[in-house]
Amino acid sequence: MSSVDSLALVPAEQPEPVSISPLVSSYNERIRPYLDAVERLRCLHITKEGIPLPTIVVVGDQSSGKSSVLESLAGISLPRGQGICTRVPLVMRLQNHPISKPELTLEYQNRAISTNEIRVSEDIKRATVELAGPGKGISNNPLTLVVRKNGVPDLTMVDLPGITRVPVQGQPENIYDQIKAIIMEYITPEESIVLNVIAASVDFSTCESIRMSQFVDKTGQRTLAVVTKADKNPEGLLEKVTADEVNIGLGYVCVRNRIENETYDEARLEEAKLFRTNPHLSKIDKSMVGIPVLAQKLVQIQAASISKRLPEMVKKINEKLNANLSELQTLPKSMTSAADAMTAFMRIIGLAKESLRKILLTGELDEYPDEKKMHCTARIVEMLDNYSDQLHQCPESDPCKNFLVEEISVLEESKLVGLPNFLPRAVFFVILQRKVKEISGTPVGFVNQVWSYIEDIVISVLARHSENYCQLQMSIGRAGQTLIGKMKEKCVNQVKEIVEMEKLTDYTCHPDYMSEYNRLSAQQEAFLKYVYNNVDYPPQFNLKGIGMVDVGFLKHYSNNVLQQAFDLKVRMIAYWKIVLKRLIDYMALHLQYNIKHLVNKDLEVEIVNELLGPQGFCIERLLDESPSLAVKREKVLRSITKLREAIEVLSNVMDRINSCGEIRQLCCLSHPKIMNKV
Repeated sequence: MSSVDSLALVPAEQPEPVSISPLVSSYNERIRPYLDAVERLRCLHITKEGIPLPTIVVVGDQSSGKSSVLESLAGISLPRGQGICTRVPLVMRLQNHPISKPELTLEYQNRAISTNEIRVSEDIKRATVELAGPGKGISNNPLTLVVRKNGVPDLTMVDLPGITRVPVQGQPENIYDQIKAIIMEYITPEESIVLNVIAASVDFSTCESIRMSQFVDKTGQRTLAVVTKADKNPEGLLEKVTADEVNIGLGYVCVRNRIENETYDEARLEEAKLFRTNPHLSKIDKSMVGIPVLAQKLVQIQAASISKRLPEMVKKINEKLNANLSELQTLPKSMTSAADAMTAFMRIIGLAKESLRKILLTGELDEYPDEKKMHCTARIVEMLDNYSDQLHQCPESDPCKNFLVEEISVLEESKLVGLPNFLPRAVFFVILQRKVKEISGTPVGFVNQVWSYIEDIVISVLARHSENYCQLQMSIGRAGQTLIGKMKEKCVNQVKEIVEMEKLTDYTCHPDYMSEYNRLSAQQEAFLKYVYNNVDYPPQFNLKGIGMVDVGFLKHYSNNVLQQAFDLKVRMIAYWKIVLKRLIDYMALHLQYNIKHLVNKDLEVEIVNELLGPQGFCIERLLDESPSLAVKREKVLRSITKLREAIEVLSNVMDRINSCGEIRQLCCLSHPKIMNKV
């Protein structure tokens, strides 16, 4: 049996009607509590919480007859005209009420406006202008029309703008893309039932609305097609709806549109006569024709969809509620006393210190696993390595550059009357001081770089832990900046002192100095012999441990000068390595020492002095909630209230289902397999 057969609620034979009955039956009265429950959820705007609701979405190409179908179901007139009439999503909530006079209400932008059957079309137009502006543009801001009327089916449908590819005057060039985006938003959720309205004259396989529904509902199990204008194009319609080349899982219903000034009762009489007498249309199964059949199918599909989705809705609402409750727990408590404020303040400082201990001292990555900037121990090591490379690669550290030139020059300018081969200590100091002076900016630059980086880290961590208290955040941020500024200045002065020490002293007990000096000095004899006896070889000598050095110009100097210059050079080479090691090692020790003091003591003291010292502020005022936190807390609380109300609504319905299985019985009235069809 097809899905169409399983949904049939009308008899195979229909005698010629003498009167028109309402479009509803006792079936509607039995499912009304479930429909009302979904409507209450819709009124709670539960969809804004990420909870989709079962919805019948009406889509179709422009001028496909969507308005006529909706008018026939609701028994009221909707806006008509050329081009796009529906410019915003129109949510139609039809509610069967045994009242003598219909009640119509328009709801939009947190307003509810009463209207009537005569004014409703103009009121919809005016509301549309407010939502979408004048002209022919569209908007995704919904407009709700509530129709309480005797005889209408209990349905909620969303009518969307008709699909058009060619913009007319007053429409944006991308009108098709805008309409498609709105349609896809509404029909993509699995909870949506797609009511595809197609004119009988078109090729179903090329219909744009069919293509869109096929994209999101490949099996067709949540798509129902309504074929309009059957009276104008009866030939071949039977073959179209029975062949089902486009895979409409919920089947087809063929209808006749109301014409001109016909009443709705007259239109239904004419529709019944058409499908009974027309030689082409009379062959279509009676379970597939007429507005009454469409109304019953929609009610039945809606009921089955609600039944199927209720457990999942309850699950999603509970998950969202639990997530909100957890989020509320993570938000800081509102301060009610000075003791609360002080406790919160100390907790913030403690958490900030622990974070800084992890990222600046122990190298733990759990708080910032993916933020490389916050992996501070690794970044500081990189900066130290770069600092070391700068010192070793600078010109002053190149022993081959201008080999012996500076040494000879200094020796010549330092001549004294005295014993030969005697090397004055002042000569060594002159060269040492020149070299240290040239590289003195590198240690100072390194200190500034590292402490600027640490400042960024400290301020970032303090800001994160105090983000909920804007006054406190500003104050402890200022304290952090002040402290880092002091430490940077102190460390720069210390480094400058270390550099000055290197200029004024020449001492080391490191054994590498003598071993390096002896290794290089051992090459002196071979070096001098090469300088004076070399005739055919290139004017360069390979000094082991140093490299190729230029020697061609050295023949002009006496053996005594070259001996002294060579000895001075190798002493400086050996000692310079010690100087660089000291400057690098000192920086590493200096950083570790000062960072530990910063984290373990100095930062807390500075913050307390900033906040509670003579110029400090009242701690309670500093812990006033930030406006963003207050808004966030209020939003979470509203959401929790809304979700709890939604759970109460659904619980009542689920209790009813569990007690008697009523909704499943209703959905199986036509056929027991209907639950698997919807």
